[in-house]
Amino acid sequence: MEVTDNHVASLLLNRAAQLNFHTGNLVNWRCLKKKMPSPSEELQDCIRAILAEWRSRVTTDGLQESPDTVECSLAQTETVNADEREELKVSAKLFITCSDSAYISNAVNMACAALDVSNLDSVIIAPPPLEDGTELTLEHLQPYWGELENLVHNKQVLAIGTSDLDKTLLEQLYQWAQVKPSSNQVNLASCCVMPPELTAFAKEFDIQLLTHNDSKEMLSATDFQEAIKESIPNVRANEWKLKWILRYSTIVKSRGIIKSKGYILQAKKSVL
Repeated sequence: MEVTDNHVASLLLNRAAQLNFHTGNLVNWRCLKKKMPSPSEELQDCIRAILAEWRSRVTTDGLQESPDTVECSLAQTETVNADEREELKVSAKLFITCSDSAYISNAVNMACAALDVSNLDSVIIAPPPLEDGTELTLEHLQPYWGELENLVHNKQVLAIGTSDLDKTLLEQLYQWAQVKPSSNQVNLASCCVMPPELTAFAKEFDIQLLTHNDSKEMLSATDFQEAIKESIPNVRANEWKLKWILRYSTIVKSRGIIKSKGYILQAKKSVL
């Protein structure tokens, strides 16, 4: 019986326990069909494209090794040139999709390794959506912020920020935190004008207010599993659970233009 790349790819994924994705520099991509996809659509397109390329490169030799972690990335990925590092701002937004704050350090380490840098200039955290309409509180934020503070103390991250905090919660975090938030993102889809009380507080304490158009849930479990299933038939896609998504960008400081942009994400198998 002929062993196809689909068969090999599905066997590798069905045997693995962890799955890592790296899109490489999306500025160089030509595979995204939509001219202006939403961040969620863009990410789904990336996952499908990367799985398709990875599937075409797997061989039966991989079945003998059966790695515990499968690395899905482009054959060629772009790193930050050390000679240009001082001219670039390397930033990231981290979407945690599970309740384990320990993944923050893992995500930043993987980003630094993928980009070949010793640190990130800034990281913005988007905590996981809470179930049953529970309102986000300082108590929910503290474990995640504590992990970010450790990264600042270890000089792996220079500045840390938040996403979608109102004035009350941002003030509570600011008063509690050892490392103060340097920025707070606001989704203008739900707030077309910056709230005056948030603007005043941010100005008083030198917190930069930024805007974004990310969905509350960057990528649902169903959409993630569907992207895997569409790309690699016969894989047990429902066993894979997304743990975090990191979107990075490198910007030329002097010109304010994006030199590179990409996603790194990690999923783990949860046997049902």
